[in-house]
Amino acid sequence: MGGGGGGGDGEPEFQIAPMIDVLLVLLIFFMSITSAQVLQIDKEIQLPVAGDAKKKEKNQMNEAALNVRWKNNKATINFESKEYDIVEPLIQLLEQRKANNPNYRVIIRGDKRLPAVEVQRVMALVAQAGIDDISFSALNKE
Repeated sequence: MGGGGGGGDGEPEFQIAPMIDVLLVLLIFFMSITSAQVLQIDKEIQLPVAGDAKKKEKNQMNEAALNVRWKNNKATINFESKEYDIVEPLIQLLEQRKANNPNYRVIIRGDKRLPAVEVQRVMALVAQAGIDDISFSALNKE
């Protein structure tokens, strides 16, 4: 008579398979939502230190990181895993993003060895695309 699948003594049995399924779904979910942000971070860039730097606000889905490396005495711009030697296509891409989202902002992740004139050039490039909300990425301590 009975039903409910357990042992013969009436004790409920702990099912591990559904628990593993739930954990795997959660793992995939968290991996998928964080991968886009992780891909934008360039590990070769040595960020400058700014003691008074403010912590980044959460839930900024309308922003993008523009990585600027200083390598072999030359600045290279990397945006969304693509390196741009000619900046016109990058300007057009940023203009398109700004047209699709008026609140679009750019975070410049410049190497601390980068000369100031190169930072100014990147800022001018972003401004030329019509984006007026620019932030800089820095560390608050070494």
